[in-house]
Formats: sequence, C-alpha cells, structure tokens
Amino acid sequence: MIVLKAHIETLADPAALAERVAAWLLDLALAKQGDFSLCLSGGSTPILLYQRLAQAPYLDAFPWARTHLFWGDERFVPPSDARSNYSMVHEALLAHVPIPPANIHSIATVDLSPEAAAAAYQLDLQALYGASRFDPARPLFDVNLLGLGTDGHTASLFPHTPMLEERTLWVAAVLGVKAEARITLTYPVLDSSRHAAFLVAGREKTEILSRLMKDDQSLPAARLNPMGRLWIFCDQAAQAPA
Repeated sequence: MIVLKAHIETLADPAALAERVAAWLLDLALAKQGDFSLCLSGGSTPILLYQRLAQAPYLDAFPWARTHLFWGDERFVPPSDARSNYSMVHEALLAHVPIPPANIHSIATVDLSPEAAAAAYQLDLQALYGASRFDPARPLFDVNLLGLGTDGHTASLFPHTPMLEERTLWVAAVLGVKAEARITLTYPVLDSSRHAAFLVAGREKTEILSRLMKDDQSLPAARLNPMGRLWIFCDQAAQAPA
C-alpha cells in the first residue's frame, strides 16, 4: 500500500530513468522565466543523469546561462578528491556544458573548518535568496534532486542524529557520523522547493523505497515536506512490490 503523497514514476532501468529526468528538467527549465535554480544530489544514482544532460539534445537545449546549481550536501574533502560531490558533478556535467562559473554555487571545503564552511554556504544561500527567512510563496529551488540511502538518509541527514531536529540553521556541519565530516542543507532549505524529486535505482534500494512509499517517519527521507510537489523517479529493480 502506498500512502506517501508523491508522484511516482517507474522506469525500466537506470538509463531510462536518467533520460526521463533529463527531459523533465528541461521542460521545467524552459517553462520557467528568469533564473532556474537546481539543487544537486551526490551519490552514484544521478551520475547517468548528469552525463545525459551534458549530451545532445540537452547540451544545446538547456538554458545553461540562466541555470544556477547548488549542492544538497558535500563531504568535507578538497574539491579534487574522488569522494567530493562537486568533483563527481564536475566530471560528469560541469566540464562539458556552457554554464557560467558564477552560476555554480558549490560548498567551500578548503582552508576553513566544517562549521565555518556551513556558515559560509548559509550566507551565500541567504544572499542569493534575498532574505534570512523563507517565504512559502517563493521557494529557493525550482528543483531539488534527492538521493535515498539504504538507511533512509537523504542529503547528509542521517537516522537518529540531532540534525534531524534542526530548524534554525540553513546549513550545518555533520560531525562524527561518517568517516569524513559532511556539510548538509537542513530540512527548511530542502523543503523550500517547487519540485523535490528522489532518484532511486537498484535492487538494494527496494526495501528502503518501500518504507519511504509507506511514509515511514523513522526515515529521514520521509520527513521531507516540500513547499511544492514531491516526485519519486525509480527503476524497476528498486520498485517495491505493490
């Protein structure tokens, strides 16, 4: 039984998922007048999507000049590190598309502490948004792409951690949970989205996707409550039984 209030689409395989989401993003970007703000997910699932966006027809059709890219979370490692979400996106997408450097809003991780990095990214987001509090009628992101960990985490919001209750900070340092520190957007920022979309692929995600679809509130991912519409794009391997 599905109880989560989300629009769910199941695609044949990861390649079909990437193609569908690329087309969906292009439609939304072309329909939006002015800047188009897109928050990116790390992990392995969106790599095919980013690579697809860097190819025809999206390479030429996407409005890169007015697209602004953000990151939902980042490992506190140098941007050249293979573990860096920025590095993954740069290799798959940024190195191949004509997006202005000023439109790439990555999280700084060099020559400052994790706490200072989080504070700096929060100031950047608030400056771009033009306020320090969210207006429900004016989301920060047009689209927020999200991952789903096998433990139910999204961004770097992990189960049973104090960060799940954070409602004041926009960006926070996550320490002592993983081998490296993380910088993550908090729920208020992730929720400030016209469209929030989970991208889920692989048989190893079947159980956790089923729990998400049943709105299991013990999962950090299930506690997302976007201002706009919630989507789940998954492949057949990840699709839970009806």
